[in-house]
Amino acid sequence: MSTTVDAAPVSAMIPVATRTQKLGRLVLDYPLGAFGAVVLLIMVLAAIFAPLIAPYDPTVGDSTALFQPPSAQYLLGTDAFGRDILSRLIYGARISLMVGFGASTGGIVIGTTIGVLAGYLGGWFDTVSQRIMDALLAFPMLLLALAITSVLGPSLTNVIIALGLPIVPRAARIARASTMSLINTTFIEAARATGCSDTRIIFRHILPNTFAPLLVIATAYLGLAIVQEAALDYLGAGIQEPQSSWGLMMTGSATSLALTAPWIVIIPGLAICLAVLSSNFLGDAIRDALDPKLQRSLR
Repeated sequence: MSTTVDAAPVSAMIPVATRTQKLGRLVLDYPLGAFGAVVLLIMVLAAIFAPLIAPYDPTVGDSTALFQPPSAQYLLGTDAFGRDILSRLIYGARISLMVGFGASTGGIVIGTTIGVLAGYLGGWFDTVSQRIMDALLAFPMLLLALAITSVLGPSLTNVIIALGLPIVPRAARIARASTMSLINTTFIEAARATGCSDTRIIFRHILPNTFAPLLVIATAYLGLAIVQEAALDYLGAGIQEPQSSWGLMMTGSATSLALTAPWIVIIPGLAICLAVLSSNFLGDAIRDALDPKLQRSLR
């Protein structure tokens, strides 16, 4: 009896050890991807716990501390209104990351749904949906986002919609192509022969096989959405005061303050660059990890 009791915890620990080994191997094989994941995780945690981390209120300025350079009191300096840049940077991560994740996730989900249904159903739905996607693809992403925010008005929700909509046709094209390459394969025919419904085939067999390329472009559009949001802020069609985002922190200061108070421009610009680089590193690592040819070469 004692042997059985003692063996149970050891066997229970084997899956945990195996997962830890796999995670360690992924980190060693894709160090840049691990770096990107860690940086994005730190940014997300900073955004979540911003009220606990930020040393000052990001919306309250000090008229006696205008354009203060980085110091012991203000680690990253202050802006033209005496607001602490570190606090605004931490709170700005909330909006910038919310826009990035919201736009990329929403665009991928909606585009995947349209693309999979178009590729699987075909017929009139495929024709109509693809012509709509073609019309959306005819507009540059920033121009389409600017037009949408001009109609809907500048707000956080409208910026997410405006930046997510241009992603829809691009995700739909990839999902449709993947679906059409799968519908005539042997395992799909076998699923139909066993009486599987269309819904089960789509969710059980098609969506899992389209997940890999869509996950890669989701990470790419995460960084792109953050950059596009900064461009909308610069044009006055994005996030508005008193809210704080990395793009808004650079608005109005890029030209007039770049020489006199460069920290106001450089610090949020570095945050945007770091977020974009991290998302690209993570996307490249996911692409390589999910590529079976590359996996065979690594073995």
